[in-house]
Amino acid sequence: MKNWDGDPAYWKAENGALVGTSTAENAVKENTFVIWRGGEPADFELKLEYRMSSTNSGIQFRSTRVPPGGEGRGAVTGKWVLKGYQADMDFTENFVGNVHDERGRSGTGEGHVILSPRGQITRIVDGPRYKTIGTIADGTWLRGVMNVNGWNQYHIIARGPVLMQFVNGQLMAVALDEDSQHFAAEGLLGFQMHVGPPFKIEFRNVLYKKIP
Repeated sequence: MKNWDGDPAYWKAENGALVGTSTAENAVKENTFVIWRGGEPADFELKLEYRMSSTNSGIQFRSTRVPPGGEGRGAVTGKWVLKGYQADMDFTENFVGNVHDERGRSGTGEGHVILSPRGQITRIVDGPRYKTIGTIADGTWLRGVMNVNGWNQYHIIARGPVLMQFVNGQLMAVALDEDSQHFAAEGLLGFQMHVGPPFKIEFRNVLYKKIP
């Protein structure tokens, strides 16, 4: 857990992995995160492996902490809550590969906004307004890239406004964020535990490389 800060009620280090566990007796009541305190990456590459047993998770990057009390209408009770860019993943494969904005551009401080759905290259400009400028592959086909019951690799490249996400070597989505009000050039890195049914999420072999 060196340099990692998360709610000890859910997060621990086990067998070389960061492990988050939610049970019926100890359920996650709001999205909570384990946060890397080793810096606030700007331009970088991140590779890691993850495995999940249910529900939903994600990788936060260039994010900021939401203080208890929340922002807008989003109530926050804990100190391990982040908002910002998210590489999404979920056990049902409905969202895996999407570029999300957790507690972001919705204007309510709740939920998330999809900046670029998997299979698409999306440009976001002031407004915000979203325009599909390219297609990677059919989003339904890309749903099958994730190994539901085993380990998967997530690879994120963030350079300036360009955000690229790969799962198991397959490019899933690209966001070109030119929305001057919301674009984030740097920020915190963290892993999410999402509200929902009991589940276990594991992260291992986390490799970070700064892009000069």
